[in-house]
Amino acid sequence: MLNAQTPSKNDDLGQALILTGILFVFLVGCVVYFIVLYRNRQVKNKKEQEEREAIYQQELLKTQVEIQEQTFEQISKEIHDNITQVLSFVKLTLRSLGNALDEPNKIKLEDTRELLSQTIIDLRDMSKSMSFEHIASAGLAKTIEKEVERMNKSDVIRVSYVTEGKIYSLGEQRELVLFRILQESMNNALKHSGAQHFNISLLYRDDFFNLTLEDDGSGFSPALLENKSGSGLRNIENRASLIGGKATIESAPGKGCRVSVNLYPLKQFNSNGASHPNSFS
Repeated sequence: MLNAQTPSKNDDLGQALILTGILFVFLVGCVVYFIVLYRNRQVKNKKEQEEREAIYQQELLKTQVEIQEQTFEQISKEIHDNITQVLSFVKLTLRSLGNALDEPNKIKLEDTRELLSQTIIDLRDMSKSMSFEHIASAGLAKTIEKEVERMNKSDVIRVSYVTEGKIYSLGEQRELVLFRILQESMNNALKHSGAQHFNISLLYRDDFFNLTLEDDGSGFSPALLENKSGSGLRNIENRASLIGGKATIESAPGKGCRVSVNLYPLKQFNSNGASHPNSFS
């Protein structure tokens, strides 16, 4: 009897061990599953948080740019509608006064009128360079060409301008932002670097666009770029990011500054991999 019962107990013990092993594996599997699920949820939540932060920063930057553009537009209209009109009236008044002057003073008055005429022209050109409507209607390449003519006439700095490839529209908002980047870069060169020459180049390819801006000024330490302490430099990088582009800024003391903006008009992605729209409006 004892011998007959032993195999049965062994079988029960074996089955119990097998069931225990299966239960243990099942529990371990459940624990691993929930750990993986928890980590995936953490990764997803972190990604969603980063995306929300990126969207917030994008909207904040968009608002800043829109406010700046509204300010530019108001100044442009003020210059065009009021200041130039007043100067034109002054010019006509000076002309009428000329009849009462002797010849030497007439010559001086005429020189003053010519200077006033040039000032009116310069102000109107400046007004156009600040106006979104003018940039949108003329396009980026033509607007830059006019800006180069205006700067070269001022004799403050010598500007060269070249384009390569077949020119096409990048979209009104993108072209506006690119033109503002050019103005920011040129303003930095005039105010801070003491540059004598400023070079502008546009490169058009079917799926790629590049804007390169170079000056021969005093340059600055790369640490300024790393610390992002220059507001003008931040403006350039932020504006490029806003339209799905990437700005690269290179400089060193005594080596001038080079700004390169790359843009992929047909396939643009922001920093989080999402498709970037054609404009920020």
